[in-house]
Amino acid sequence: MSTDSANNRDRSASTRERLLAAAVEAFATSGFAGTTTRDIASRAGMSPAAVYVHHATKEDLLFEISRRGHQSAVEIIEGASRRSQDPVVRVRTMVEEFSRWHAVNSRVGRIVQYEFDALTPEHRAEIAEYRRAIEALMREALEAGVEAGVMTVSDTKGTSLALLSLSIDLVRWYHPGGSTTPDDIAALHGELAVRMVGATA
Repeated sequence: MSTDSANNRDRSASTRERLLAAAVEAFATSGFAGTTTRDIASRAGMSPAAVYVHHATKEDLLFEISRRGHQSAVEIIEGASRRSQDPVVRVRTMVEEFSRWHAVNSRVGRIVQYEFDALTPEHRAEIAEYRRAIEALMREALEAGVEAGVMTVSDTKGTSLALLSLSIDLVRWYHPGGSTTPDDIAALHGELAVRMVGATA
C-alpha cells in the first residue's frame, strides 16, 4: 500500500470518528429526532454533504454508536463474570462494573438505551442480540447462586432485568463532575444487588 493510500485511509477514519463524536454530543443534547444532519456536521466542523460521504443516513450514525456501546457493555459484563467462581461475588462485580461503565459513559449510555426505537428493524434486531447476551450472563450467575444455595431468587429472568436496570437507568439522572463518582455508584449498586438476591454468603 502506498503512503498516499495509507494517509487517505487514516484521514477517512479520523473523519468518521469526528462525525461519531459530534453525533454523540448532538443526540445526547437534543435526542435523535431533534437532531439534524446539519447539526452533526456543524459540531464536526464539516459541511452537511460531507456527512453522507462517510454515513449514508443519520440513523447509520445512531446504529454505529449503539453497536459500539453495546459491544463495550458486553465486554464489561463478560470480564466481570469471569473474575470469580463465587456466585455472589460474580453478581456484585457484574453490577458494579456495568454501573461504572454507564456512569463513565453516561452520554453514550443515554443514547444507546433510549434511542433504541429510532433504529431500523434490522439494526434493532442486531442490538437486541447484544442485550440478550448481557441478560443471559446475569441470569446464569443468578442460577448458579440459587443452585449453590447462596441466593434466594424465585424469578431469575425478572431479577436479572432488575439488576441490569440499576445500571441502565442511572443514565437518566447521572451527570459527570458531580459529588457522586462512578465508583460511588458502582459500590452502592453492588451492595444493593447483593441484598436484592437475598445472598447468604
